[in-house]
Amino acid sequence: MRIPRIYVPQPLHPGREVDLPVQAGEHIARVLRLDRGHPLRLFNGDGCEFSGEIASLAKRAVSARVLEPVASADRESPLRITLGQGVARGEKMDWILQKATELGVARIVPLVTDRTEVKLDAERAERRVAHWEAVLASACEQCGRNRLPELAEPMKLGDWAASLGEEAGLRLALDPRGDADARTLDPGTRATLVVGPEGGLSEHDLATLAQAGFRGLRLGPRILRTETAGLAALAALQAIHGDL
Repeated sequence: MRIPRIYVPQPLHPGREVDLPVQAGEHIARVLRLDRGHPLRLFNGDGCEFSGEIASLAKRAVSARVLEPVASADRESPLRITLGQGVARGEKMDWILQKATELGVARIVPLVTDRTEVKLDAERAERRVAHWEAVLASACEQCGRNRLPELAEPMKLGDWAASLGEEAGLRLALDPRGDADARTLDPGTRATLVVGPEGGLSEHDLATLAQAGFRGLRLGPRILRTETAGLAALAALQAIHGDL
């Protein structure tokens, strides 16, 4: 029997009845056509997971009853990676966030770089962040993570680089001319990886990052698109130094 995993952004306690997010409720009622009493897995991003069941179904609302805590595997990587991603257009950004979550990234910072084509005023940035948070939640539902990657507000690359402290760990920026090799690095338990948007990082971006202690990371002889490059680097770092 298929047991759906659902992210519920509110406190979860045994015996409590909670309303499911609208999109999740519609999927359960209209797509999966599940009935009252059907088992569920519920999590709210704090690392815990609970068994549950459908308590009620209505046209516009589905509720679940929280049952017992579930002993689930810790699926967080021992290598805590922060991804500084140059904001990409439309579905490319969604794809990057989804796959980065599956690959175990711990934190994501959308970056506005010299070549960022997406214009984000305050209102649009707020809408995009809300949309991206939903993408992360959906990816966690699928891949089994009980902790959502932390998602920062979009920042200008220079401001963000200047604000970094020791928590950044090993600092890497994807650069086809970089001298760092993922196989010979020693990131310890923390790393920060910067990926440019369409068009890559400019010379000014790279100089800003170099001043902040970033090394150029090269991924073989081919130039990769932004929606490929970061994911390839994350996979390489996780395979060599993490848990893949």
